Amino acid sequence: MHGDEALILAANDAFYGAFARRDVDAMETLWARNIAVACIHPGWEVLRGRGEVMASFHAILASPNAPPIKADHAQVTLLGGDVAIVVCTESIDGTELVATNLFVREDGSWKLAHHQAGPIARRSAPPRRTPPTVLN
Repeated sequence: MHGDEALILAANDAFYGAFARRDVDAMETLWARNIAVACIHPGWEVLRGRGEVMASFHAILASPNAPPIKADHAQVTLLGGDVAIVVCTESIDGTELVATNLFVREDGSWKLAHHQAGPIARRSAPPRRTPPTVLN
């Protein structure tokens, strides 16, 4: 694994760790400060700007009804020297979601710039592994 990939996965793990511990201070340090950030929680409209995003996490993490969260199957895609995407699954209260986390390098550390999570639509049949021989 490339050095940046390991650092990005560590930042992704830190995000879910802060979420699981309901650690507002850790969550604050994980989000970028020098660029515009955005977040789309499942079922919410887009939150734009650090103020809105942090307010949402403060409310979620302070709620006694916040369910535990666990992330699995994280995969990194480096988009350039200072931008990367992590796609993973989230398990929340028995529901599986897919999440996309956009990271940027800021002052030498990988920081979140965007988070979006939503439900996974399950197929009734497994996906085809071989291309069809006839298109129509």
